[in-house]
Amino acid sequence: MVPFAVGGLAAFAVAALIIWLADGPDRWLQVSIAGFLAGIPGLITMIVHDRHRRRRRALTHPEFRVTS
Repeated sequence: MVPFAVGGLAAFAVAALIIWLADGPDRWLQVSIAGFLAGIPGLITMIVHDRHRRRRRALTHPEFRVTS
C-alpha cells in the first residue's frame, strides 16, 4: 500500500505545482496542498503497519525473512 500512498502524494504535489505555475484558482491550490498534507499521516501509518506486519509474520513463519 505504500506505493499507492506515495503515488497519491506525488499526484497532489504535481497538481499543486501546475496550479501554482498556471496561476489557477486559489481554492484548487488549497485543496491540492491539503490533499498532500493529509496524505503524509496516512503514509506514515502504512509504513508502520507494514513494519509490524513483517515482524508478526517473521514470528509466526520462521521461513519468512525480514530484511531492512
